[in-house]
Amino acid sequence: MTDVLRRGRASLAFGFFAQGVAFALLVTRIPAIQDRYGVSDALLPAFLAAVPVLAGVGSMATERLVKRIPPSRVLRWSQPVVLLALLGVGLGERMVELAVALGAFGLAVGALDASMNMLGVSLQRSYGRSIMLGFHAAYSLGGIVGASLAWVGAHWDLALAVSYLPVVVVLLPAALVGSRWYVDGEGAGAADGGGEGVAGGVLFKALLPLCLVMTFAYIGDATVSNWSAKYLQDVLGSSEQLATVPYNVYMVTTLVGRAVGDFGVRRFGTVGVVRGGAVVAAVGFAVVAGAPGAWVGMIGFTLLGLGLCVLVPQTFAAAGRLFPGASDAAVARLNVFNYVGFLIGSPLVGALGDAWSYRGAMLVPMVLVLVTLVYARSFAAQPDRYGGGHERPRTADVG
Repeated sequence: MTDVLRRGRASLAFGFFAQGVAFALLVTRIPAIQDRYGVSDALLPAFLAAVPVLAGVGSMATERLVKRIPPSRVLRWSQPVVLLALLGVGLGERMVELAVALGAFGLAVGALDASMNMLGVSLQRSYGRSIMLGFHAAYSLGGIVGASLAWVGAHWDLALAVSYLPVVVVLLPAALVGSRWYVDGEGAGAADGGGEGVAGGVLFKALLPLCLVMTFAYIGDATVSNWSAKYLQDVLGSSEQLATVPYNVYMVTTLVGRAVGDFGVRRFGTVGVVRGGAVVAAVGFAVVAGAPGAWVGMIGFTLLGLGLCVLVPQTFAAAGRLFPGASDAAVARLNVFNYVGFLIGSPLVGALGDAWSYRGAMLVPMVLVLVTLVYARSFAAQPDRYGGGHERPRTADVG
């Protein structure tokens, strides 16, 4: 293990952390953003939907960019754009300025998410063991920090610019300095020109099971993010204060699960960890749906954090193994389904809750996450049919 790889791993982990902070600061201050710009309740969903749609565009554009430049360079410049766009949301005054800032944020987030996970996959290949969950643990930690800073801003009634400016002033130069040590790793695919032909031949049919797992995982995540507070208060009869707790519990258990998840992969294999995560998440949704009161519901949301947290990082890692000669292209395409799940999850639960019941609506993501069990074998090592000439990962890293 070289110092270059260690520095690359540490700097990439900081990139994940900074992204978690920025994204949490945006989504947790949506009411304040709505008030500042006078966005109506009818118009707000369009603004919110535009961010993941543009992020999907940014992710697909990154697939083309990395045929000419390395993913590290995409990440180096997309992260500052995300932070500056966040600051733009806080500084603007007119609706058009909000639209421009959110548009820039969405496009840059797509490029950022794709390039971060490309580097994570290639670094894991260089390490020869599971480290992807650790990167996503750093993202979860950043989300907790960002949500905490947002709470401080809301509690003290701070202007958005006052809340965002210190964060950007600290994170932006730190991210630029840290980007000096990014490592693209071996087998990065089309970035070095060696895998361009392979990248163009990435088979969507072979990637489809992982795309479905990614979508279902983010439907579950969006359900918790958007409906946990309302569910606890309106369905389980909790107080308004207690209703704010489930998402924080979910974020903390996500952090804990990802922090120890790499050890689980090394001990039980990827397939075993993915199956276990899917079962735990399904049990969590079942507990939430059948909970007689708020505290039992809280147990369900805790289980959801522990179960869902392993699925997304391992899906990216599996894409890298499935297409070792074109992992960048595979990760970019797979990353789009992150946003597909986010777009579907919230309106799906809301529509089912209004038409049927919110308890019944919680059973739908439960069934979807259980579909992961059908595709669990897709997370195992694959024959080198698509990448040509690259080593398969060590058996300790697969199921």
